[in-house]
Amino acid sequence: MKARENKLRIAIIGTRGVPARYGGFETCAEELGKRLALHGHNVVVYCRQSYYEKKLKSYEGMNLVYVPCINHKALETFSHTLFSLLHALKISYDLILIFNVANGPLLLLPKLARKTIVLNLDGLEWEREKWSFLGKTFYRLAARLSVKFASALVADSRAIQAFYRQKFGKETEYIPYGAAVEGSQKPSLLTTFNLASRSYFLQITRFEPENNPLLTVKAFERLRTDKKLVLVGGAKYPSKYSRELYKTEDERVIFPGFIYDKEIIRELLTNCFAYVHGNEAGGTNPALLQAMGCGCFVVARDVVFNREVLREAGIYYKKNVDDLLAKLEWSLENKDSLEKYRVRAQEIVATEYQWDDVAARYESLFKKLKISS
Repeated sequence: MKARENKLRIAIIGTRGVPARYGGFETCAEELGKRLALHGHNVVVYCRQSYYEKKLKSYEGMNLVYVPCINHKALETFSHTLFSLLHALKISYDLILIFNVANGPLLLLPKLARKTIVLNLDGLEWEREKWSFLGKTFYRLAARLSVKFASALVADSRAIQAFYRQKFGKETEYIPYGAAVEGSQKPSLLTTFNLASRSYFLQITRFEPENNPLLTVKAFERLRTDKKLVLVGGAKYPSKYSRELYKTEDERVIFPGFIYDKEIIRELLTNCFAYVHGNEAGGTNPALLQAMGCGCFVVARDVVFNREVLREAGIYYKKNVDDLLAKLEWSLENKDSLEKYRVRAQEIVATEYQWDDVAARYESLFKKLKISS
């Protein structure tokens, strides 16, 4: 094969865009895209216009295209992917990488145009409490259509891979997310929040039921400690659930809102006493990997997705206030024993969840699909 034939023109669609600020999909698009670009591939990332005041033409070797979306909880992702695909189908991409199973029905468009489509499935979206019956029904249908239309499916966890095999008889490519192993570099940034190292519990998440931030608050309210609880995040579309969080009268609970500064997030993670990970509906969760890479002692919601990643490098709680309270109390009582968990968490990330390895797996899949197309 000639050298030029090894280089691919790749579109990345279904995220909010890069530079990454908003979540796991965006981080994956950035970390993957810049590595593919470094390897000589032509990478184009489709970004949501309303999320970027400053519209760069390129970033870290990736070309950026901005298209609109409908700013509504149920329509934002779907509409942005639709507009992105209408643009992308006019261009001779070798391959289109799409994130989010919600986009399953839209895969028909590139399928009819005989495009090679790779879909990153994420988690079991229909298990999220935020969706209505109609929303959950849509996601189940989207999953079935994804299996039918995609050239290849990527599962970010073994549990998701097993689900698609058992439910749909469909094999997927296992490629997890990655994370960096980091330490504290600017602890002085904590003074912005009147915090000191190891003086607070931390949770970084969207304020949605399946992430359990309200459970964290209710357990912490009963915890006898002078440490604080820092809840980073919020809800773009406020709900009854998210409003309930702010009703706490515990002055130890801090709500700094969404934080997109990577240095501040790093310092919050590397200096926290313990990180509470409440997510339960996804696959391999990028926030959990980031916390592990930053050497956090993690108290995680006891579900198969979290156990697959965290293993013995943390402890787990059942979905009730009493059990989470007991695990938080245990961490305080065993504070001198937590370092071994922090070290083990970083070891797992360093050996199994590195972005260079993730990018190599995607690149290998893309080249294999190109050869067979």
